[in-house]
Amino acid sequence: MKKVLALAAAAAFIFGASQPQEAKAQRALDVASTFPKNMVYLGEGAENLAKLVSDVSGGKLRMKIHGAGELVPALEVFNAVSSGSIAAGWDWIGYWAGTVPVAGLMGAMPFGPGPEVFLGWMWEGGGLEILQKAYDKYNVKVLPCHLTAPEAGGWFNKEINKPDDFKGLKMRISGLGGKVINKLGASSQLIAGGEIYVALERGRIEATEFSLPIIDKSLGFQNITKYYYFPGWHQPASWNSLIINMNVWKKYSEIEQKQFVAACKANVVWSMAVAPAAQGPVLEEFKAKGVKVLRFPDPVLQALRTASSEVLQEEAKGDPIFKEALDSLTAYASKANAWMELQRLPNK
Repeated sequence: MKKVLALAAAAAFIFGASQPQEAKAQRALDVASTFPKNMVYLGEGAENLAKLVSDVSGGKLRMKIHGAGELVPALEVFNAVSSGSIAAGWDWIGYWAGTVPVAGLMGAMPFGPGPEVFLGWMWEGGGLEILQKAYDKYNVKVLPCHLTAPEAGGWFNKEINKPDDFKGLKMRISGLGGKVINKLGASSQLIAGGEIYVALERGRIEATEFSLPIIDKSLGFQNITKYYYFPGWHQPASWNSLIINMNVWKKYSEIEQKQFVAACKANVVWSMAVAPAAQGPVLEEFKAKGVKVLRFPDPVLQALRTASSEVLQEEAKGDPIFKEALDSLTAYASKANAWMELQRLPNK
C-alpha cells in the first residue's frame, strides 16, 4: 500500500510540475481586431490566421479574435498593444501612421508597387526589418500576415471628371492617400470600417474608399452612392498585420515564434489567392443596381500622382525611418520592375 501511495505521490508531483509548461503551451492569445469580426476577407483574415496558427502548432498555440470595439475602439488597438493593456491586435498597418510615420508607407504606397513586388520587399527585401525597428520603440512585435490586392478608388456621390472636383470634398480615406487628396483641396477623414456607412448616409462625408468590391458590398456602399471609381491609386497593395506586445512575444519559445511566422506567411498566400476571381461578379451586381463603375480620367490620375510624389518626399524629410523605407522600397521596386517589364505580355 505504501508503495502504491508513493507511486501516486510521485505521479502527482510530476503532473503538477509539468502543468505550468503545458498551460503555457495551451494559452490563447487575445487579439483585438480593427475590423468587425466577421467582415468579409479582412475580418476573415484574422480567423484564418488563428486556424493556421493552431494547425502548425498541433493545437498548442491558439488565438481568440475579438471584433472591433469588443476590447478597445478600433483605432486604439496599437496603443493598447504597446502599453500591454491587450496582448495582441489585428490591423491595417497604415492606421498607425499618426504614431509611427513609416506605418503609412508600409500600409500602402500611393502609386506604389503591386502585391507581388510589395510582398518580396516586405519579407525578403528588408522591409520587415525597417518596420520592426520603428515598432521597437513602442514595445510591439509586428508580423505582416495579409496582403490585400489592389483596392477600389472609392465611392462618390458625384462624378470626378477633373482634379478640381476634389475641392471641398469630404472623403473618408486612410493612410497617405488622405494627405494626397488634401493637396487637391479635399478634406480627408479617417473613420473605422464599421462606422463608414452611417457617416456617408448622414452626410458627414460625401465619398469614401475602403477596400475590395467584395468587402465594400458587405458594408452596403452600393445602396447609398452612385459612382464607383478605379483604380485604387492610393492602395495598389496593402498590408494587414498581427501585432503582439513585445513582452508577450518574448514569452513564446523560439519554435513557437517560428510557428507564428510560418502561419503568417501561409495566411498571405490565402489572402492573395481568394481575392482576384471574386471581384468581377460583385462589380456586375453593382452595375445591375445602377451603380456607375468608372475609371478616373487620366488628368485626375496625373494630378494625384504628382501630389503623391510631393507627399512621399515631405514624409521622408520629416522622419528618417520613413526615408529609409521609401528609398529601400523604391530601389527594390526598380530592380523588380526592370525584369517584370521584360516579361509583360501584350493585351491582345
